[in-house]
Amino acid sequence: MDVEIAPTRKITVFGLDKRSVGDIVWCATTYGVNRLYWINGYLLCLEVYEKSFEQEIKNKEFPISQICYAKFPKFEKLYEIDKSLQIPLVNVSDMKIYQKILKAILDNEKESSFEQ
Repeated sequence: MDVEIAPTRKITVFGLDKRSVGDIVWCATTYGVNRLYWINGYLLCLEVYEKSFEQEIKNKEFPISQICYAKFPKFEKLYEIDKSLQIPLVNVSDMKIYQKILKAILDNEKESSFEQ
């Protein structure tokens, strides 16, 4: 049996916005996203279409339509919007792919602040 580990070579993010936690959570729940991602003090919402997975399998390149992010210092397993609405948060701090995505986001944020 052969086992090949073939990591994604490239991730392309087409839209990136810093938003409030409340706006991200409300958008995610109304859009049908079933979880948000927490990494090292940030909350991420990724909009990914089915075709992205096909692209990743075929070319090892993964397109992400939109990422919204916000500072969120402390990890919680559930974020309660109101008493009847909660969204799970997944701690992905130990995952390389999310570490690289967050680094790219923060690098982009630094570059944007220099341009202004």
